[in-house]
Amino acid sequence: MRWLTLYARSRQVPASLAAVVISAVAVWAPARDGSGGPGDPRLPVLVLATGAMAVSIGLSGQDLALDRTAAIRWVPRRAAHVLLCGAGVAAVLLTVQAMGEDMATTAFVVRDSAGLMGLVALGAVLSGGQYAWTLPFAWLSLSFFAPPPTSAPMQVASWMLLPPGTAAGTWTALVLAVAGTAAYAVAGPRR
Repeated sequence: MRWLTLYARSRQVPASLAAVVISAVAVWAPARDGSGGPGDPRLPVLVLATGAMAVSIGLSGQDLALDRTAAIRWVPRRAAHVLLCGAGVAAVLLTVQAMGEDMATTAFVVRDSAGLMGLVALGAVLSGGQYAWTLPFAWLSLSFFAPPPTSAPMQVASWMLLPPGTAAGTWTALVLAVAGTAAYAVAGPRR
């Protein structure tokens, strides 16, 4: 159990978790009055993206030489790290929602959390852990300011804001989650 505590501390999990909870509460508090509308996906997407960006810093260790000396193989550890971070970000939003205002469905939260963690993992592979947040931030910005999703490319571009059950949104999130997790598990963060 001690190795798990040390691993969590080396990946800055306590600080990341605090940032995820604070961002979820900060967005939830103004949304309690219902001003965003029950079908408005922007607030839950903002919470999920902020959470994914907060946990992205933990995708690279403090010392690369020390990381290479681990007794456990890195591929399953990295994959588990990405999946657990995604589950944690989704769980925080679902827990905050349970306290009051229902901002999004569970299917929406799971889909977007998985896709955003895939983007974060791809960002870690391409840019390193310290810049892994840039891909979800850029895609979130694009989806907030993109024109209405009437064509297939625009639906892919704004997958985060599409209703759950939309084929383009579900497939885009699934591809991002699988590709990002696999790339990060095999290649690790950029050095």
